[in-house]
Amino acid sequence: KTLIDKSQVDKQTRSLLSVFEEDAGTLTDYTNQLLQSMQRVYGAQSEMGLATEQLSRQLLEYEKQNFALGKGDEEVISTLQQFAKTVGELNTLHSELATEMADRMIFPMIQFREKDLTGRLGSTHCSSGSYVHTEHEAAMVKYSRLPKKKESEKVKAELVGEVAYSRRKQHQASMQYYCALNALQYRKRVAMLEPMLGYTQAQIHFYKKGMDLVSKKMDSFLASVSSMTQSIQAQLDSEAEAMRLTQRELLSMEDTVYMPDRDPVPVNRTLIQKAGYLNIRNKTGLVTTAWDRLYFFTQGGNLMCQPRGAVAGGMVLDLDNSSVMAVECEDRRYCFQITSPSGKTYESKTVFPFQWICTLNNISRQIYLTDNPEAVAIRLNQSAIQAVTPITSFEKRGSSGGSSQRSSSAPEPEDLIVPGTPIQFDIMLPASEFQDQNRAGGRRTNPFGETDDDSSPESDDTLLQQVFAVRFLGSMAVRSGQTQEVIYEAMRQVLAARAIHNIFRTTESHLMVTSSCLRLIDPQTQVTRISFQLQEVTQFAAHQENGRLMGFVVEGRDWSEGDEEGEPSFSAFVFESNTEGEKICYTISLGKEIIEAKKDPEALAQLMKNMPLTNDGKFLLLDSETGDTANGGVADEEESEA
Repeated sequence: KTLIDKSQVDKQTRSLLSVFEEDAGTLTDYTNQLLQSMQRVYGAQSEMGLATEQLSRQLLEYEKQNFALGKGDEEVISTLQQFAKTVGELNTLHSELATEMADRMIFPMIQFREKDLTGRLGSTHCSSGSYVHTEHEAAMVKYSRLPKKKESEKVKAELVGEVAYSRRKQHQASMQYYCALNALQYRKRVAMLEPMLGYTQAQIHFYKKGMDLVSKKMDSFLASVSSMTQSIQAQLDSEAEAMRLTQRELLSMEDTVYMPDRDPVPVNRTLIQKAGYLNIRNKTGLVTTAWDRLYFFTQGGNLMCQPRGAVAGGMVLDLDNSSVMAVECEDRRYCFQITSPSGKTYESKTVFPFQWICTLNNISRQIYLTDNPEAVAIRLNQSAIQAVTPITSFEKRGSSGGSSQRSSSAPEPEDLIVPGTPIQFDIMLPASEFQDQNRAGGRRTNPFGETDDDSSPESDDTLLQQVFAVRFLGSMAVRSGQTQEVIYEAMRQVLAARAIHNIFRTTESHLMVTSSCLRLIDPQTQVTRISFQLQEVTQFAAHQENGRLMGFVVEGRDWSEGDEEGEPSFSAFVFESNTEGEKICYTISLGKEIIEAKKDPEALAQLMKNMPLTNDGKFLLLDSETGDTANGGVADEEESEA
């Protein structure tokens, strides 16, 4: 009976111990979950402090941004600076609150879990209790197997002592464990209340400091910001209403407003600076080209280009003494060409080329070097507008070439050109028409009444043949062909008329000068567009200021009045060359000298002796401008592209 009672007591002890261990495990799990929630609150508060600090820095960065500041932005910047200061103070409060949460909420809960749960009721206590219980079980097994013999009294006494010792030890361990569980009930209550008390006190402290921060001064500041926001909103509403009215007007307009090639906007001819995107044509192979869209701008007398991704721009070419004019391109519209003094050409494309052309021409005249460039440009523009109006006095110019000397008294413009004389800006017929005429073998007549008696270069055994790249600017009827003043007056009126009527497009041709005639040849088809005999050229001269301008006067016959011989008529032709006009004038003069020398064989022999000839002794050797011109061929690739 005693053994049975003791066995029941041990069973109750083991059952109670398992209950206590299960209760301690449940409390540990709950404590871990509660600690995770507290750590999440602490992490959110810490993130709040970091976020407010970043917000304060970002508000101060607004002033450093490259915004297009308008009216009222200065007041907004000062307001944002005040907000940044306030947010910085709030950041300090949030940081203090996070520190108090860590000290008064997180730390007590961690201490309770590590010291009370893990330390006192952890694996150490459980393992020692299990060891004592196992030792008691072994002693009881030995005692229950003890036989009832006299010689075993000594063994019995030892086993009884061992059982008593193990029971005492088990009882002591159980009492310690029970005391720990009893103490845990109180520590558990404190551990649940102390962190929340610290959290609440930290929040109250935070709100008290926040109330001190939001003083009456802050109330007035917030009121002013609110009124400012309402004012900005009112401005936005008025601007939106104006934009709606503008959109309504745009929708009511006709479609012709948006169509291309409509009436152009008046060109400002006084600009000396220009910037924008242009498409420039570059070579990609021997005969292939491509258009590249780049950003161009002018700087002083230079045309600059800034490629994509580049920090700064680089110089493309020097615009001083360059020529700029509109040209026709097969694959693009609105193109213009820049020709440097060395003869190198650049082609570019833009939607409105005339503004670029006027600006670059102003720069090429070196107007930017004067003390007041804008005033000089305005004065030159006014002079161009007045150029087509007859003037009372004619500025005396020096001669550039020709066979006769100018008279001492300068003639009036009305004596040289009839006022209101029409100007012809284009003498080129379509190349297909010339090709059809050549295929038919018919005789070709130019639009001015002269005929080409010998259209084949090989059939004309000339002693001189020189080709120049030129651009036809205009021609007009003149009253006289015996003075160079008429050429200068024709140049003035042709250039002024082009400027007033925005006529910038020209076509490049080859002017062939031989010892018998002048020919204007298409560089692509080699078709002669117009031809004159050198005897018909009465005067020729180059411009004194712009060396690339030259012109000549051709004498013809007018049979409109029924006279058999016809009345003499004169026409002035104006060209722009890639080189100096003096060279063309010198070549024409040389051709006339050869014609006169042919009348006297001795004079011709003396003239040829002083001139360099080709190997066959047929042509004079001159500096060729367009490459292989002895055979009347096309200019080199760079010139032929122009």
